[in-house]
Amino acid sequence: MSFLTHLECSKCGKRFDANRLQTVCDACGKPLFARYDLDAVGEALTKRDLVGREASMWRYYELLPVRDRRNIVSLGEGWTPLTHAPRLGAEIGVPNLWIKDEGIIPTGTFKARGLSAAVSKAKELGVRRVAMPSAGNAAGALSAYGARAGIEVYVFMPEDAPKVNAVESQITGANVVLVRGLITDAGKLVAEGMAEMGWFSVSTLKEPYRVEGKKTMGLEVAEQMGWELPDVIIYPTGGGTGIIGMWKVFDELERLGWIGSERPRMVSVQAEGCAPIPRAYAAGAEESELWEGAKTVAAGLRVPKALGDFLVLRAVRESGGTALAVSDGELMDAVGLMARSEGIFPCPEGAATLAALRRIVNDGQVDRDERVVLFNTGTGLIYTDLFKVEAPTVSPGEKLDFRSLFGRADHSRRAR
Repeated sequence: MSFLTHLECSKCGKRFDANRLQTVCDACGKPLFARYDLDAVGEALTKRDLVGREASMWRYYELLPVRDRRNIVSLGEGWTPLTHAPRLGAEIGVPNLWIKDEGIIPTGTFKARGLSAAVSKAKELGVRRVAMPSAGNAAGALSAYGARAGIEVYVFMPEDAPKVNAVESQITGANVVLVRGLITDAGKLVAEGMAEMGWFSVSTLKEPYRVEGKKTMGLEVAEQMGWELPDVIIYPTGGGTGIIGMWKVFDELERLGWIGSERPRMVSVQAEGCAPIPRAYAAGAEESELWEGAKTVAAGLRVPKALGDFLVLRAVRESGGTALAVSDGELMDAVGLMARSEGIFPCPEGAATLAALRRIVNDGQVDRDERVVLFNTGTGLIYTDLFKVEAPTVSPGEKLDFRSLFGRADHSRRAR
């Protein structure tokens, strides 16, 4: 069973009924967190009980918000590999480097976790129509899980979002609207249409359950590392639910007695063309200010103002971590470096974590012997329009000089 008890405002602590449809706190407008009877969880579940459970995020059912298993809407999301990256680690001076690869998850991004949880709970509470603004990937995930649940889906995304996300959303039956603007503009349209269309908004942190799906990334890292957390976690931050969810679940795990009080240093990464959180971190501010003229090739990082920014900043500061921005050039270089070194083709957002690691290693903020986990939050296959194929074209039967064809210098570079 789920041991969900109630919802609680993440800012002011006001309690809310978890058996009713909720959005944000009606007192301060901040996100709500699901709370559990952790004493009862501890009596009902041990770490050993997880052995042999299903290889999905729903292996942690007791710490997730769906009360009736029949309401779970799943495509097998979660339990993604935590891959040791020795060649990449050796190149940048961090031999104990690991990559949590969310690119193999259903719909190709970590968004599947949050939307599985949110759609499942919406189904349980009787919702029949949902809507959201999205930079792209969340729209695709919502559309897939909405189709699985038999719930109507409406998605609003910037017209320059990755085309594959619009195709993915439409092919799975969603109603797609392209917006001449940013995700914040799309969000305004979702809010404006609520009264007329009667949909429930599953916008980032404007309902309580997407973060619950995202927290399972932290659960998996803990279990996959033998219940000893890494020294550093580097995470690409758009809306911020990944860092927020992991920081939340680390506290839950400590209260269960499954881990100690040690925490990873949480590193939040954004793009220089849209970096409200690093700017707020550097200024010592509790919240960020709207970033004007947001622009980056990493669509998922193009979030000018996140509702949960104060929670991201809190996690970064409490953990002794940092928040920084990398250039589009740096993150695109990191895409190729990760792919060539380890065979993992990351999305630009995921590659931003590698660019950030290179920066903080050079600054002396990470020691050589520390265990570092990078989160690749999606597959690079969604972003193939950002890349150009540079390859010779030959004809059948053509006599080839293979050394000239490939070029000795280029062949040697690829071999490395």
